[in-house]
Amino acid sequence: MSNPIFIVGGGLAGLTAARRLHRAGLDFRLIEARDRLGGRILSVDAARNPSADGFDLGPSWFWPGTQPGLGALVDELGLSVFAQNSEGDIVIHRMSREEPQRYRLAAHQVPQSMRLKGGTGALIAALAADLPAESIRLGMRVTHIAGDGQDIEVRFTAKDGSQETLQSSHVILAVPPRLLQSTVTFSPGLDPITAERWRATPTWMAPHAKVFALYDKPFWRDAGLSGTAQSMAGPLVEIHDATTASGQAALFGFLGVPAERRAVVGEQALVAASIQQLVRLFGPQAAAPSGTLFKDWAADPLTATPADQIGGGPPIAGGQAWVDGAWCDRLTLAGSETAEREPGYLAGAVDAAERAAAFLLSRRTAR
Repeated sequence: MSNPIFIVGGGLAGLTAARRLHRAGLDFRLIEARDRLGGRILSVDAARNPSADGFDLGPSWFWPGTQPGLGALVDELGLSVFAQNSEGDIVIHRMSREEPQRYRLAAHQVPQSMRLKGGTGALIAALAADLPAESIRLGMRVTHIAGDGQDIEVRFTAKDGSQETLQSSHVILAVPPRLLQSTVTFSPGLDPITAERWRATPTWMAPHAKVFALYDKPFWRDAGLSGTAQSMAGPLVEIHDATTASGQAALFGFLGVPAERRAVVGEQALVAASIQQLVRLFGPQAAAPSGTLFKDWAADPLTATPADQIGGGPPIAGGQAWVDGAWCDRLTLAGSETAEREPGYLAGAVDAAERAAAFLLSRRTAR
């Protein structure tokens, strides 16, 4: 019996690739360094526990009209969606010495941003439900990949420090290229051009942080506000209604404070300043949230590297091959950043995963 295909990374890309291979009858093993599946997808309740009706600390939106691959996967899994709330005025705060201003949008957002009922984590739960549990291992961090022989040796380390090496026929790396280059060694080594491309590819969302304020009801809607705000006064630069499909009310915002500064200021002060800002934008009812949530992705070592502390735009699609030299036919990159369409986004993760699975399935057909 041939060795299984190894998939490194249990986020949207890794799980999508695993599902395609499993349905085609190919044996696989999926390894995830975290103690949960989802990667940068994380939907939690007010106590920060993963939830089937949670707030999205990672990505929240998708656009099925312009992202057909992701839209098709959502339909295939039978998931329900709802529109991001856009009813009501938006608030713009240009300078701290000026008062925030309300503006009425001339038309609904086009294309309409959509969200998943239950949070984006519903996508992860549905994908995992289609996979054999014995083929998934959590809390296992890949440290070294060797390909000197006929098969590939994958070495990984558990949380208790124990190490294990397993054989694979092919490895799908469904994690950001920059994180790979920083945390995994290869034997033979990567060629310099490949290593530099991985190092230079920004990890989408890695420099960002989100703050959530939870409320008993979406009071801003009663005031004719959509919950959307933009601010150049900070600390939040972009704010949205994060109320769940079940009606759990919340506002969330992206912090405009650089990652290095966030580490110095600390979560408590950043959240307190964000609540004060919400009061200025939405009124005194914002002063007493029932709870708050904070997630700084730049402080997550399984997402960000030191190079990700400075913000930047999304990765750029196209260009040279992601794997070259001795590893050309033995490794396939499938992280969202490697997608040919919408790299870095949820749709990019699906695109990259489908491409990786199609490549391996075509090789089996060719044999």
